[in-house]
Amino acid sequence: MTESPEFAALDAQSTEELRERAFHVARERLDVRFFWSVLRHLPDAQPAAGLEPDLSATGGYIDEAVALFREAEGHDFGEQEPLLRAKFIDYLLKHDK
Repeated sequence: MTESPEFAALDAQSTEELRERAFHVARERLDVRFFWSVLRHLPDAQPAAGLEPDLSATGGYIDEAVALFREAEGHDFGEQEPLLRAKFIDYLLKHDK
């Protein structure tokens, strides 16, 4: 399978650049599910198991998710980095039009 030029361009970016772009797109879309799926994979910032976000409080939840990631900026994502990179790239390929 040949990788697309879009994938190659995204894959060439740093994880932090991908995170910033994916967060920007997700915030514009008020995509709570994306933020929730990413938060579950952050080292040392894992939400309680079985707890689901309150979708009626979307704006507040997204602001809290972004704040958690700002705390993680410049920090190592550890073993989760490949998974997070893939998640950011996949999200951008699907939603950054």
